[in-house]
Amino acid sequence: MGKKEKGSEGAVGGKAVNNVINVLLAIGCLTILFPLYMTVIIAFKKPSEMTNDVAGALGFPASWSFDNFAEAMRVTDFWRSLGNSLLLTGITVIICILLHSLAGYVIGRKMAKLKVFKMSYFYIVSGMFVPFAVLMMPLVKQTSQIGIANRFGVIVLYVVFFMPMNILLYSGYLKNIPIALEEAACVDGAGVWQTYWKIIFPNMKPMHATVAVLTAMSTWNDVMTPLVIMSGSDVNTLPLAQLNFQSQFGTNYNLAFASYLLALLPILIFYIVCQKQIINGVVNGAVK
Repeated sequence: MGKKEKGSEGAVGGKAVNNVINVLLAIGCLTILFPLYMTVIIAFKKPSEMTNDVAGALGFPASWSFDNFAEAMRVTDFWRSLGNSLLLTGITVIICILLHSLAGYVIGRKMAKLKVFKMSYFYIVSGMFVPFAVLMMPLVKQTSQIGIANRFGVIVLYVVFFMPMNILLYSGYLKNIPIALEEAACVDGAGVWQTYWKIIFPNMKPMHATVAVLTAMSTWNDVMTPLVIMSGSDVNTLPLAQLNFQSQFGTNYNLAFASYLLALLPILIFYIVCQKQIINGVVNGAVK
């Protein structure tokens, strides 16, 4: 009888935990879906339909029109701004994957043997704790002095900014790749360079996808770095162009939300393509 009572108590406790988890998941879904719903609804509404009435604000638009999207594309010079954002994001992602994976491989394999690599690892990772506000003014002055206050300078800064997190992920993920693979390649006559590019680099595919998505999202949505570095130039990314909807007297929410949806689509498609690799990469890369 005692065993049955314990078993029933465990089943009841497990059911209660599942109910709590389900409630939390429902709340989490609402916190994500409700803002997305409001974004879509406002993007299709006319300014005259924006009222202080709660029912009116949450209701569907009187007519579904793409006029806001067309006007938002005109105001932001959409195709040019989109091209600049794609250029910055694409080049940054490629360079980060190539350089940070290589650095993460060297540090990850050597830090257990040599203290200098371990100290280098901690030094680089500590960069995650330095806020951009502290670096902003010195970087503006330095990039201007050496003549890279342009898209090239922004890409260089992005590669440096994302290095701490990417090194942390790559060096952690390397612990899931057996060192026996490298030893076998060495026996077959492969050098270090061949071993990395032909064996290690392909086996880090899940982490490449994770780093690509995290880097792309951060670069795509960033406002401050292009704003302070490329200020005064005629080069606008999508987030910079969307500042046109904000004025001293208010914000045109209908056009702004329509522009936000247009800017969301490319990065959303990229995330969907890479999503199969992301969870595996994040979990394995968190191993210490």
